[in-house]
Amino acid sequence: MSKPLSDHERKKQISVRGLAGVENISALKQDFNRHLHFTLVKDRNVATRRDYFFALAHTVREHLIGRWIRTQQHYYEKDPKRVYYISLEFYMGRTLQNTMVNLALENACDEAMYQLGLDMEELQDMEEDAGLGNGGLGRLAACFLDSMASLGLAAYGYGIRYEFGIFNQKIVNGWQYGNCMTAWLILSQMDFHNLDPD
Repeated sequence: MSKPLSDHERKKQISVRGLAGVENISALKQDFNRHLHFTLVKDRNVATRRDYFFALAHTVREHLIGRWIRTQQHYYEKDPKRVYYISLEFYMGRTLQNTMVNLALENACDEAMYQLGLDMEELQDMEEDAGLGNGGLGRLAACFLDSMASLGLAAYGYGIRYEFGIFNQKIVNGWQYGNCMTAWLILSQMDFHNLDPD
């Protein structure tokens, strides 16, 4: 039986060779490596934890896009009635883990990151909450979207694409300070916005 690889040896597995599909852990590692090298233009010698987060987010987003396109094709073929939900606020929270769960990729991604010597929880903690608004109504809007998705409705959520999310609340010596905005958009890889002006 071979001895377990050290973290340094696992990181050496990040390679530009052999790009493949997405069915298993090996393929996820290859997709991760492809995004690290060709999307972020980094290798294991210079990549930071943030780079690893982006490589993982791009890998998961790629799977999401495939499902999105198939869903849109189905909608155009079947022409179901559509729901367009407009809200000034959407308090969606962090989307990376939620997307991995919804695509049944969480365990495979966790194992792939472990085999590469990376900590999944550390990478997930890099993502900012996409709190677009001040909380209550935004969370309700997010619940509506989740419910419509669970019911299989052809639904779309539209809102303002804020540069900054909700305010971080700080209490110092009993006084509230609420002007520390989160720049969620900088680290978000899961948001989609309409690029077509028509």
